[in-house]
Amino acid sequence: MITYTFTNKDTLTNQLYNFIKEDIVKGTLKEHDKLPSKRALAKHLNISTITVENAYLQLLSEGYIYSKPRSGYYVSHVDLHTIKRKKPILKPEKKQTYWMDFSSNSIDPEHFPFTPWSKISRHVISQEQPQLLEAMGLSGVWELRVAIARYLLEFKDIEVSPEQIIIGAGSEYFYGLLIQFFGLDAVYGLEIPGYATIKEIYESYHVHYSSIPIDQDGLKVDALKETLCEVIHVTPSHHFPTGITMPISRRAKLLDWASVHPKRYIIEDDYDSEFRMMGKPLPSLFSIDTTDHVIYMNTFTKSLASTIRIGYLVLPAHLVEAFQKKFHFYTCPVSSFEQHILAHFISEGYFEKHINRMRTSYKRKRDEILTRFNNHPIASLGHISEENAGLHFLLTIDVPIKVNDFKERLKKEGIKIKSLSDYGAKEAPIFIINYSSINLDLLEKAFDQMVKIIKTY
Repeated sequence: MITYTFTNKDTLTNQLYNFIKEDIVKGTLKEHDKLPSKRALAKHLNISTITVENAYLQLLSEGYIYSKPRSGYYVSHVDLHTIKRKKPILKPEKKQTYWMDFSSNSIDPEHFPFTPWSKISRHVISQEQPQLLEAMGLSGVWELRVAIARYLLEFKDIEVSPEQIIIGAGSEYFYGLLIQFFGLDAVYGLEIPGYATIKEIYESYHVHYSSIPIDQDGLKVDALKETLCEVIHVTPSHHFPTGITMPISRRAKLLDWASVHPKRYIIEDDYDSEFRMMGKPLPSLFSIDTTDHVIYMNTFTKSLASTIRIGYLVLPAHLVEAFQKKFHFYTCPVSSFEQHILAHFISEGYFEKHINRMRTSYKRKRDEILTRFNNHPIASLGHISEENAGLHFLLTIDVPIKVNDFKERLKKEGIKIKSLSDYGAKEAPIFIINYSSINLDLLEKAFDQMVKIIKTY
């Protein structure tokens, strides 16, 4: 009779199940061996018959044992090579930490509007329970699309209907949808330097794409015309990573390129547009397009938090039906709970107040960084540019240095920084300073370290 010793760490059923299974896997109990009857084993182990029955039923359902009518339970044939396979040894992820990270686009936790967000959350949970459990289609929650449509009209002069808006989990999700929509045979284009993730997505789908250079006014349309591109991705309001804002003359030229062929479309990524520090924002391509060849895209990554994976796509009216038909089986990947909260946050005016407060705060922070830079010895070794839009600017070192070596040496000192060459530009001592989450108290220490390394070249 098989004998086991029980502990208090788990239920008796689970322990008995695991004991018998282990004996089968190890070969202690061999194929076609008859197991004791439920009553006999229960009496022998001083446990209840129902405990033995439940353990046997679990083993039976998993195929470790089989039963014969009026005979009992027997050990099944088990592929021991499969069962005994060693579990992989998982190594803990090594994540290097930095005391100064100029590459991070996260925000300071104290800037997130936790108070109104939690207030709205409580309201949604208590008052909108039926809506939270409603099935969603591709486009997302109607109330959020209505709120976004009103926001776009009031603050960006973009007039669209909620039907044109698609809610999704960030820009990467939309890139995948658009590639499927326009097809794997289409030729895509992207800015160089530019958002590196787009290139990786295009390559993962094995589509043809062209890299279009930029100049001081943004994407070079003349270079675009020399390619077979049908769909071009641009960031005209605040180009990443250079910070360039595309002037109206270049925008008109780009729209002209799209208008001459029915298959040409512009994907306008309105990245970082809420934080223009000087003057009024230039009109979006979508708002001045008269031929319906612009697809507008934006997220709440910069305006709220990088961890809130909510973005939206605005389609030209004539593409809505085809888009819905193509992806009718898709479900919006963003939780309806978060969508309802954000809908209230926008429609009740909290989002506008938050943006205004953040714009003031970030402008103050940017000015403080510029002042500290100009009063530091590093100002004699470099200069700052493209500081009037968005939450990053460029730092150019004016003396000869080795770019990759400089970054690696800073990394060893606990400072992370990226250069334009990380995004496809020619190697030059031009570095990107994301300042939304940096600690100002550590800024001069970081400048000191930069100067120390620069002077070694």
